Amino acid sequence: MTSTDCGRQAVRQLKPNPAMPRESSITDIRATVAASRRISRDVTLITLDCPQISLTAEPGNFVNVRVNDTTQPLLRRPFSIHDAGDGQVKLMVKEIGKGTEIFCRCAAGTELSVLGPLGNSFSTGAEGYDTAVLVSGGIGTAPMRFLEKRLAAMGKKVVNLIGGRTKDDLLPEGLTGCRFATDDGSEGFHGTVLALLESLVPSLTAEGTPRIFACGPTPMLRAVARFSREAGIASEVSLESVMGCGFGICYGCSVEVSAPDGGTKTILLCREGPVIDGGRMV
Repeated sequence: MTSTDCGRQAVRQLKPNPAMPRESSITDIRATVAASRRISRDVTLITLDCPQISLTAEPGNFVNVRVNDTTQPLLRRPFSIHDAGDGQVKLMVKEIGKGTEIFCRCAAGTELSVLGPLGNSFSTGAEGYDTAVLVSGGIGTAPMRFLEKRLAAMGKKVVNLIGGRTKDDLLPEGLTGCRFATDDGSEGFHGTVLALLESLVPSLTAEGTPRIFACGPTPMLRAVARFSREAGIASEVSLESVMGCGFGICYGCSVEVSAPDGGTKTILLCREGPVIDGGRMV
């Protein structure tokens, strides 16, 4: 949609991507900022009125946002869907550059071009688990609110393990049953969120079969995936990558994962991710 379309709520339906594990309904719409609230020194919770995306979004999906109608910045920015419902989508945005700075400063009433929902979703309907262990680090808590809501509605027990360098890096917005880990010991467990997970596994497995859902920095995800494989616990991780288009045209989000033959293969996170089985991490 061009900038000349700003005055109407036109919706452009994009062809579903056959590589996605669910039937996709991607739209490029003009969404309106309903609210913007700073929740930490560099993170803002932004609520968008966009009923088309809210209706079809699944936990783990993301959206690609054009933060203004100029060419600076040129590319859209990808954000995990923090929550969705009642015609709205919430995004947890960390201010790390010009694009996110512009987005975090958008006032209520601002109209933006939003493409989504994009990517695949967490396998909440997988069989064989009783407890969902949500492991996140830093801004990796972004998709966990939406995921927790879905799991709770399914009757699953949910435990949130949240890590950060210091207590100021912890982002438990909207989450329940939280256990914290900080590298400096300023809040909760003194150590990494992986070490916290390792310490809790005996009690978690005693209560039933756990399944790990993780999002955060790539080194953390590699460590969590390695631990889950060694412990025999099923896991899924949501990866981050630079993205341009968000649906497989620009090839900007390629990552290496393990292949069935024991080698590695390249996938596009926007098409086969951002959620992958922890066993595919390399």
